[in-house]
Amino acid sequence: MTIRNWVKFAFWALLIGGLVNAVASLIIRWDFYQPYLTNGEITEFLAAVIWNIILGFTMSVMAQAGFFAYLTLHQVGVNIFRSLTLWNWVQVVLILVVLVDIIVFRFAPGAETAVDWIIYGTLLVVLVGAAILTAIKKVKMTQKPHVFISTMFFMIVVTSLEWIIALVGRQDNIDVYVALLLFPLVAVNAFQILMLPKYNSQSEADRKKLEERRKVRKETTNVAKV
Repeated sequence: MTIRNWVKFAFWALLIGGLVNAVASLIIRWDFYQPYLTNGEITEFLAAVIWNIILGFTMSVMAQAGFFAYLTLHQVGVNIFRSLTLWNWVQVVLILVVLVDIIVFRFAPGAETAVDWIIYGTLLVVLVGAAILTAIKKVKMTQKPHVFISTMFFMIVVTSLEWIIALVGRQDNIDVYVALLLFPLVAVNAFQILMLPKYNSQSEADRKKLEERRKVRKETTNVAKV
């Protein structure tokens, strides 16, 4: 990918993370915003929204780092197992391990009531549901059925590792952030896995145009010399 297209790619990922987190915070943390609006404190309300946008930016940067780490891991996995089919089975096992870890070691210790389980169950459905939808879309875009598993792996395993920052904490109001931080991570990761081929193709097209311009300039220079 060219630097120009990488900047575009990173910018849109950053913007998506910030906007999604801001919208999610207005829903999940409405009780936090409401007093500002009730009291007419518009400046404080906007400051709170901006703070959540910045938080979304932070999650986006983390998601971008995780994405490029995954691309390296995926290539290493294929090289080690020397078979895409075998590597896909390994990814399936890892997906199951991560889901069990989330339920048993992350959710269960903090779930004290049925309401807690409903909340955690909903978040798990969001994570897995988004992964399935993204994987289906990826297969349709690429016409390559084998990318379904690798997309699921990225959307579940890598997103969960990024999400772990919220899941390992057990302080006041942690459940709010467990819910809040999932949405920008899912949105940014879905954008990255789906849109990377587009930016790679654009980069290849840009390189060809650059080579053509260089060739034309070289021919023009040679003609001028003659």
